[in-house]
Amino acid sequence: MNGILIVNKKTGMTSRDVVNTLVKKLETKKIGHGGTLDPLATGVLVIGIGNGTKVLSMFSDADKEYICTFRLGLLTDTLDITGKILKEERVNISDTIIREVINDFPKSYNQEVPAFSAVKIKGRKLYEYARDEKTVELPSRVVQIKELELLNVEEDIVTIRTKVSKGTYIRSLVNDIAKIMDTNGTVITLERTVQGEFSLKNSIELDQVKANDIINLKDIFKDITLVDVALKNKIKHGSLLPNIYNQELINFVYNNELIAIYETYTKDITKIKPRHVFIKEG
Repeated sequence: MNGILIVNKKTGMTSRDVVNTLVKKLETKKIGHGGTLDPLATGVLVIGIGNGTKVLSMFSDADKEYICTFRLGLLTDTLDITGKILKEERVNISDTIIREVINDFPKSYNQEVPAFSAVKIKGRKLYEYARDEKTVELPSRVVQIKELELLNVEEDIVTIRTKVSKGTYIRSLVNDIAKIMDTNGTVITLERTVQGEFSLKNSIELDQVKANDIINLKDIFKDITLVDVALKNKIKHGSLLPNIYNQELINFVYNNELIAIYETYTKDITKIKPRHVFIKEG
């Protein structure tokens, strides 16, 4: 059992909860997820099964799109509605100002990681410090805001659509948008609608998942190169191969199965090296 599943995660579940449910449902332990969603969040969760777990990083690195509703004037410790309220004020900001702030928001900026996150500092996750009420300096990282669109405003409730790079926290983005308007912002609902090539229309409800819903890896990496037995045996041993394919990634398929993904060998660009090999020696 090897491949990828696209699950429409429901609110209240952790990404790990989804994996644990699928372990029982599909009766296999080799399952993982790529691109964690907070319990509050819903939407696209990419699941790797068997060999699919080896390529999850290729999907978690992809851009992601979200629809987010947030409240202006509210600040919680988690930056979403599930957290403890730290500050609450009534705000009256015009639709025009909100639209201008969103339209002018930088496409790239240094974003501070939220206190309630799984980023590690000195071997401990930030949320562990936060739960113990210990103050630590929050790290920051440069993130890309590829698209940012205002969808709706109803008094202090704002809905946006955004497409962002890996590592972007929507909770932080929302509060950073609000800060420009001299207030705070807290996420009320968050839905991931797209991750890389996958969207909600590709997704399956967790309680409806069946084994035949698993997508074969060769159908995901569609630009494939068919190989014969001789080349398969070289690939099986992880051999370097001549760089004759003129592709960034070379997806080798034998007997209707993806057997390896190769990439340019940086030490010698005339050759390609294995990034992932899915067949065993012997």
